Amino acid sequence: MRFAFTASDRYLGIIESFVDVGWTPVKLFTLPSDDSRVFPVNTTLNFAVQRGLPIQLSPIKSEDLQALSAYGCDALIVASYSFKIPDWTPYLKHAINFHPSPLPVGRGPYPMIRAIKERWSKWGVTCHKLAPNFDSGDILAKEEFDLGVNDTHDILDIKIQMANKRLALNVAQNFELLWHTATQQPPSEFWRLWSDSDKTLNFSNRVDEVLRVVDAFGIHEVIANVNGYRVKVRKALGWTEKHSDTPGHVVHAFNNILVVAAQDGYIALTEWTSEGLIPNS
Repeated sequence: MRFAFTASDRYLGIIESFVDVGWTPVKLFTLPSDDSRVFPVNTTLNFAVQRGLPIQLSPIKSEDLQALSAYGCDALIVASYSFKIPDWTPYLKHAINFHPSPLPVGRGPYPMIRAIKERWSKWGVTCHKLAPNFDSGDILAKEEFDLGVNDTHDILDIKIQMANKRLALNVAQNFELLWHTATQQPPSEFWRLWSDSDKTLNFSNRVDEVLRVVDAFGIHEVIANVNGYRVKVRKALGWTEKHSDTPGHVVHAFNNILVVAAQDGYIALTEWTSEGLIPNS
């Protein structure tokens, strides 16, 4: 089976699984990232270069799909992509998407944050047919796994990568059967992307509530307003302790560590960078 694909490095394992089974890649569609720490594509680009594949950095258009058809491409595999893909049905036999949630739960661009915030006990990844509405196509297969009570965003991200490899191998090996027996999704809620308010720490909350926000965003960082400055926080520690300090006030500093009072204890900001004074502060 000849296929084109979209991918970033975190989901390249999906594509490698198809190649391992004997599928033939013919083109890579990817996009430069605003943050190469979070969405790197260097390994994906090297994967394509080593195989002499054409690489397209601009969004997919209908004429690109038409060109794939003329080249004898059978399928488009979407493993990570930020833009809506045009109707593929006039040009390709198949198009599938790998989504990082157990659909129909978690439709939307980045459901992992909410999975951690809401303490889901199970999660998963889904392969579905590409449909006009995001993440709504018929389901070929799922791969589910447990979530621990202390799992963070970054742990979940790794679990998703590993589950995607298992799912992709299953799909690649049993594609025709899974394609023809795919099941329709029921209507479901669309989980929107987060806003700054969703990721801003509220030190008037309990320590466990503050740390849950930090854990949910992980490498994406959260926002804290500290002494009139806006800071981006990557890592924090916390503990409960009776005190009379005002929540949100810095009560201790050591090297790059800032300890801020919360409702029922303290939060130590251990990895953070300042973005400057808050306007009108």
